[in-house]
Amino acid sequence: MAAQESASTYPEASNLSSAEVKMSRRQTRRERGFTLISIMVVISIMLILLGVAMPIFSHSLARVREENLRKNLELLNQAIFQYAMDKQKPAQSLDDLKSAGYVTEIPEDITGSRDTWELESSEDVLLSVDQKDAGGVYGVHSGSNQVGSNGVAYSSW
Repeated sequence: MAAQESASTYPEASNLSSAEVKMSRRQTRRERGFTLISIMVVISIMLILLGVAMPIFSHSLARVREENLRKNLELLNQAIFQYAMDKQKPAQSLDDLKSAGYVTEIPEDITGSRDTWELESSEDVLLSVDQKDAGGVYGVHSGSNQVGSNGVAYSSW
């Protein structure tokens, strides 16, 4: 009965020997799968694309970190100036800015730490005309010794 069904559904199968039927099955199996070479070609293309994308991604991360540093420097320097104008005396540390409410928290330096900021202080600098005490913090810059994408050290920004 099964032989009749296969002969009726596959009329050309009746003319083939059993070895030829097995051979045709093997060929169809090979045609369905991927060869090792095709998989290697696909992986190679993916690696090339990854090699092109990684430097672009890395550069964009550096740009974001540098922009974050610029914003943090601007925030801290404005807070130092505003503190001196309001209190008529300069801040002695960044913690003074935090405790007085000028910043909610001390931002991170480009190094990823909050304690690497370099404070610029002097006894001769007055930030306000009505300033009572001379000396204290009049600015801040990064404590990093790395060089930015513009060729200038972060510590001199």
